[in-house]
Amino acid sequence: MSPATSHRHERVGEEIAHEINAMLAGELKDPRLEGMVVASEVRVQPDMKHARVYVHVRGTNKEQSDAIKALEHASGYIRSELIERLQLRRLPDLHFTLDLSQEHVERIEQLLKEVKKDKPAAP
Repeated sequence: MSPATSHRHERVGEEIAHEINAMLAGELKDPRLEGMVVASEVRVQPDMKHARVYVHVRGTNKEQSDAIKALEHASGYIRSELIERLQLRRLPDLHFTLDLSQEHVERIEQLLKEVKKDKPAAP
């Protein structure tokens, strides 16, 4: 495998994320996608058959699951647009997953603040 093709799946993932975010910014008219919905990362398997699209959704658990359902519902449209925009012969199957990394970061920061607050200052 040449160095040029060894990271192709990573570049394709970045391009997919960029285009999905462009669609989220105005083309996808589903009310479940209004608000803060962002494709934070797309991981494409090296064989280019599957891509996991991590989506960050601000809102309640119901709003988050509704946004994932809306993206799955629109996946046919998203796929056809991506094939056209990225000029790919074959687009990986898209799998939408909620990106909870920001919530994990906030939870860890909160726990660290609590530990710091409970710990008396060193003399």
